[in-house]
Amino acid sequence: MNEKINRRDFLKFFGVGVANLTLNSLFNQTEAKIRCNQYRRVTAESISVYQEPSDKSKILFQRFRDEVLNVYKTVTSEDGPGYNPFWCRVWGGYVHSGFIQAVKYQLNPIKEIFPSKGMLMEVTVPFSQSFRHRQSGTWEKFYRLYYSSTHWVFGVKEGPDGNPWYEINDGLVALSYYVPAEHLREVTFDEISPIHSEVNPKDKRIEISIAHQKVYVFEGNKVMKEYLISSGIPYLNSGPDETATDTPRGKFHIHAKRPSVHMGDGTLQSDEEAYELPGVPWVSYFESSTGVAIHGTYWHNNFGMTMSHGCINMLPEDAKWIYRWCTVPEDNADYYRTPVIVY
Repeated sequence: MNEKINRRDFLKFFGVGVANLTLNSLFNQTEAKIRCNQYRRVTAESISVYQEPSDKSKILFQRFRDEVLNVYKTVTSEDGPGYNPFWCRVWGGYVHSGFIQAVKYQLNPIKEIFPSKGMLMEVTVPFSQSFRHRQSGTWEKFYRLYYSSTHWVFGVKEGPDGNPWYEINDGLVALSYYVPAEHLREVTFDEISPIHSEVNPKDKRIEISIAHQKVYVFEGNKVMKEYLISSGIPYLNSGPDETATDTPRGKFHIHAKRPSVHMGDGTLQSDEEAYELPGVPWVSYFESSTGVAIHGTYWHNNFGMTMSHGCINMLPEDAKWIYRWCTVPEDNADYYRTPVIVY
């Protein structure tokens, strides 16, 4: 099957002899980890490569969805979006950092035994092309699964290339689909166990500033964490039959958590432009009527700007920290559920 990404393809993407990434010493720590990484996957249909780190400079050529770029260094520029001044030096010029995802390429040992409830696993390559197995015995191209997305794996079988492939069932699509097994790694219990559990739950709270596009995590009166986010895009013309896309303001509580969620309607096709987001990681729901949540995001890197359909987009590792930190007790008592204040 020539649809499958193999080792040679990735080596071609990455190249050899790449210079080390350098960071401006003035970068805020949070901003630096959002903007800078040696390898980046293009998340938009296309992005422009500019002659200089400025959207006023000459456009040299385009790079397209799922191409993997070598990043030689990251620079700040006054020419471009004020909320995100970071540009990446790549082969041939500069690209803005908003629509290139930081990725790695890690192959993993293959698991052979799975619990009946499935095993949570994470994609560790820029993307993995899944297939579904038809009753006719043929293999059909399905969703692409992206770096840092998480999925429930229920077994392993021989794939279309004769190698082991994992069986994924995400609960939304009423069938299984398969990806090369070495592209996913097990998420261990220690990675998702509660953190700061010694803190009284009533002393925890989350504040979300829409104006500043930031999440603040409090323990008592102390800010423990501060993260850049992307909240909902204001939808001023929302009619009675349309769903508003701005993030609701008010006081809420974390009422449920899921380590992996398929967001979309389960469309059975592989159109990369469709609103299908399988394996959204580290989802902490705080608004029950519309399902608005804090969650990890692999489809953009444009934090600091409204981007979502109402949810709070974050870097996957930041959303994972909040997922582990916030409290949803088994009895679901309001008193112990972590409050979320959106303003």
